[in-house]
Amino acid sequence: MTTDQYLDDTDETNRIRELAMGRMLEPPAPFFSHQAIALKIARIIGDHVEAFALGRVAIAPVDVVLDRERALVLQPDVFFIATERLAIIRDQVWGPPDLVVEILSPRTGHYDRTEKLDWYRQYGVRECWLVEMRRELVTVVNFTGALQATRTARGIEAIESSILPRLEVTAATVFG
Repeated sequence: MTTDQYLDDTDETNRIRELAMGRMLEPPAPFFSHQAIALKIARIIGDHVEAFALGRVAIAPVDVVLDRERALVLQPDVFFIATERLAIIRDQVWGPPDLVVEILSPRTGHYDRTEKLDWYRQYGVRECWLVEMRRELVTVVNFTGALQATRTARGIEAIESSILPRLEVTAATVFG
């Protein structure tokens, strides 16, 4: 399937779906716990972003077109786009968000931490949070330096974001 077919010939839906190099993926609906964590993170990041007029935050399902020609359209669980890049938002997002959050589930966790993480790096996402509900662990992957940097937070440890450096939140707040 091409990106144009995906965007023009499929009905608008609230279901999560992605176009991964021409293959449409439609995982089952997330569990309630997954959505509760996604909403909590979106509220935390959204409140911070709004307070400092830093940009916009959205939650899935919203299509993020990373590569029109290669038919790569993803739907991060939560994402942030900085004010100076808001022009990439039209009916879909046409380019990489500055920060994406993926809530890992048993069914999609491997895909999220391998293929999707690699696509985010390749296409210019600056930071990705991988949220593991079972382990109550947040891994922050920073793609902005010469080398990929990874930090983790559990319990009362701070989630340190290079994209939102003034954001003060602990893993316990996310999972509490």
